[in-house]
Amino acid sequence: MALWVILLCTLIASVLGGLYLLGMFRRQRPNEPPLDKGTIPWLGYALDFSRDSSEFLKGMRRKHGDVFTVLMGGYYFTFVLDPFCFGAIVKESRSKLDFKTSARKLVLQVFGYKPIEASKNVVHASSTKHLIGDGLTVMIQATMENFQKLMLFCVSSGEEKRVWQEDGLFYYCYNIVFRAGYLALYGTEPHQGAADKEEANEQDRIHSNQLFHEFRKYDRLFPQLARAMLSPKDKREAERLKRLFWSMLSVKNRWRKDNVSGWLSDQDKLLVENGVPEYMRDRFMFMLLWASQSNTGPTAFWLLLYLMKHPEAMKAVKDEVGKVSRESGQEVKPGSPPINITRDMLNLCPLLDSALEETLRLVAAPLLVRAVLQEISLKTGSGTEYTLRKGDRVALFPHLSVQMNPEIHPEPDKFKYDRFVNPDGTKKEFYRNGKKLKYFSMPWGAGVSICPGRFFATAEVKLFVFLMLSHYDLELVNREEEIPAIDISRWGFGTMQPVRDVRFRYRPRF
Repeated sequence: MALWVILLCTLIASVLGGLYLLGMFRRQRPNEPPLDKGTIPWLGYALDFSRDSSEFLKGMRRKHGDVFTVLMGGYYFTFVLDPFCFGAIVKESRSKLDFKTSARKLVLQVFGYKPIEASKNVVHASSTKHLIGDGLTVMIQATMENFQKLMLFCVSSGEEKRVWQEDGLFYYCYNIVFRAGYLALYGTEPHQGAADKEEANEQDRIHSNQLFHEFRKYDRLFPQLARAMLSPKDKREAERLKRLFWSMLSVKNRWRKDNVSGWLSDQDKLLVENGVPEYMRDRFMFMLLWASQSNTGPTAFWLLLYLMKHPEAMKAVKDEVGKVSRESGQEVKPGSPPINITRDMLNLCPLLDSALEETLRLVAAPLLVRAVLQEISLKTGSGTEYTLRKGDRVALFPHLSVQMNPEIHPEPDKFKYDRFVNPDGTKKEFYRNGKKLKYFSMPWGAGVSICPGRFFATAEVKLFVFLMLSHYDLELVNREEEIPAIDISRWGFGTMQPVRDVRFRYRPRF
């Protein structure tokens, strides 16, 4: 009898423990946000969220308000959609809100890189030195030269006649911007003397194009890889691509290159000093490639598409670009060399800045997640105070809460190229309910997780668009074509991508 009692008690304890782990006993405590566990134990709303994150959150906001907690895959996520709470969350100490744990898990899963404790400091130190200030000036010049190598070598040599060429706009933008950024960061083919230079340039064009095609294969798999939802076949392909990039971007291959950026070489040096083995440094370089180049090309696509769909915006930005070029003593005309765009020239383009920021407002959709290490209090803009429970996650989705919020940005679905700039060229301020907002658009994240390369990424896109508007006539093949919908599987991973490409044509202006 005693044995049966023991077995029965053990069974009951196991069942209760399982139910606890599945979240069945979780209850909303006083001062906690509204709790919604869904109908499926443990899984909760994970499938609904991964299916269409934005629509799911819109529904939850209608049901519960701006702050609510949901169960997803065994974790409780408190989504905060009140922009007046953002400052408290992004500035909270790391002893209370932790970004590193989930980030480490993700980079190991998608890049095979196991971060060391000093990884973030390594990236931050190198980015501050090379992607801000004087270092950024050097990077912009290197990127400029590689754009010319990829885009304008036929124009400058007189080989390209003034005839229309047709291509997919997304493919063209992603291809060119990725390759120019890659060559500026990871180095170019060495050469000896002017006679050997064009052969080296052609090798750069061939190699970077091959790399881009493999990168696109990986990029298409990335959202499902990050969610651990790949099919066995796609999982094998992702592993193949990882190994390919570990080899192509390896330390040994990089030693063969000229003009490797200080941003890259400094980080590798710091990893060596911290005892990171060579094979793991190869994986780190793959992580940096995706982090630096996965969003710039798609952003350039959306910006050029919006400009072509809005003639008044295209004219205003084109006029500004032409004016800046002329004032720098450069002008595109028959027989002239390609324009050499400097950082100072980019800083004189407030309308281009605003058009880019408006594009990012519409299509950049990062998800910012922190682990709650200690119970904390959160006060909303309306004065309501909530307690966030230790062990939960807190998440921000700025695309919904601020970027597409009509109380902050009237007619949020419309592209308004001058939304972010005053008539005198200064930046606009934004308000909600009469209160000034600090966080009115967050395409680069914020706080400890803000993108360290945001200034370089912005410069890349602006350089590309400046060159395209200066040297080419552009138009859509079908001028009435609708702007394509976004691929909802990519919510949370930066700049969204279209569900289909758009055909366009371009020709040299002279």
